[in-house]
Amino acid sequence: MNYIIIALQIIVGISILNVWLIQYNKATKWRGGNAKTLLEEFRAYGLSKQMCYIVGIFKVTLAVLLLCAIWFPVLKQPSALGLAVLLSGSVVMHFKINDPLIKSFPATLFLTLCLIIAFI
Repeated sequence: MNYIIIALQIIVGISILNVWLIQYNKATKWRGGNAKTLLEEFRAYGLSKQMCYIVGIFKVTLAVLLLCAIWFPVLKQPSALGLAVLLSGSVVMHFKINDPLIKSFPATLFLTLCLIIAFI
């Protein structure tokens, strides 16, 4: 079971880093509203540029900590739960602007994986 949790940590950590560090300026079918970038997505949610940066700093930091938790297990639960809270906010924002359910799929999936990582 430990190897499965480690695999989930790698999947979640790298995926979050990919979204926030590599794909942040690229259009995807998962973006909220009609947004083409992360910043546009935050605007679609009615959130400021500063909030985008604050959330980004937290998500990137927690993703790195989740990866570090492979070697330092004490970091696993707090980083997974922190990401779960932020991902819950992502799901709520998709509902707030009446996005189709499919757009909240990645956030819901990673939220579920974070809860599995935290509690198993």
